[in-house]
Amino acid sequence: MRYSVNIPNFGDFADPRTVAKVAVAAEQAGWDGLFVWDHVLHRTHAGRPFGDPWMLLTAAALATSRIRLGTLVTPVARRRPQQLARQVATLDAVSEGRVTFAAGLGGPIEDEYASFGDVTDPKVLAERLDEGLDLLQRYWSGEPVNHDGRHYRVRDVTLLPATVQRPRPPVWVAGFWPSRPPMRRAARWDGAVPLFHDARHGHVPPVEQVRDLVSYLREQREARPDTPFEIVLGGATPGDDAAKACDLIGPLAEAGATWWDERQIQTSDAIDRLEPVLRRVEQGPPRV
Repeated sequence: MRYSVNIPNFGDFADPRTVAKVAVAAEQAGWDGLFVWDHVLHRTHAGRPFGDPWMLLTAAALATSRIRLGTLVTPVARRRPQQLARQVATLDAVSEGRVTFAAGLGGPIEDEYASFGDVTDPKVLAERLDEGLDLLQRYWSGEPVNHDGRHYRVRDVTLLPATVQRPRPPVWVAGFWPSRPPMRRAARWDGAVPLFHDARHGHVPPVEQVRDLVSYLREQREARPDTPFEIVLGGATPGDDAAKACDLIGPLAEAGATWWDERQIQTSDAIDRLEPVLRRVEQGPPRV
């Protein structure tokens, strides 16, 4: 299992220098990745400054040399695929091939879409997500792209440079379990980032639900059983109690999880404050 640190892109972490500080501490403490949120508006956290995730991650990339970097998660339907492709390819170059790209519908939909006059139909957003992901991997190839789809049209476009990672950066897909469509989508790519209605952000997911999810994903990937596939779970673990942390994560690793993403409880006042996050990061990952 590998271990990452998860931080929002608002509050203290709207400052790229702060994110770089967390990234350096994470690398020194033995974590394997740093992932940031990708929000333009989240009314639950209104009144706080927000930072662009790709600028934040660029600062982290310039300050580190080993850990993987990415968003958890980017709402592809909210972005123009060609611009997003450029941002990810640039970060992949700056980091020398350390980007992981995680995608999903994003939310809250009313905040992130309706507030700006965009569509809010989840079916339409899912179509844009699928079509956008297909375009992203074609843009990242550095080869000419022509596309005539339901939501996007492209005429003889070649975006250079191609990504450092070949054939492209790993793509993870998020969604709520036990909803099947997002996990079927994830199974077509390189990893799943499941969310659980019974375990909101920061809470450790139920082991029995993880087992059901892993079984379903394996069924969906029967045609590609030997290709790498990540199952990314997350929550908050006690950095000062290694045995308790192991008791929390061990069963999840046995169930098939391959990444543990350390998060703050979403309702905590500390979720966007540097001091408690940095203290947890410096305690190191909860290895099993």
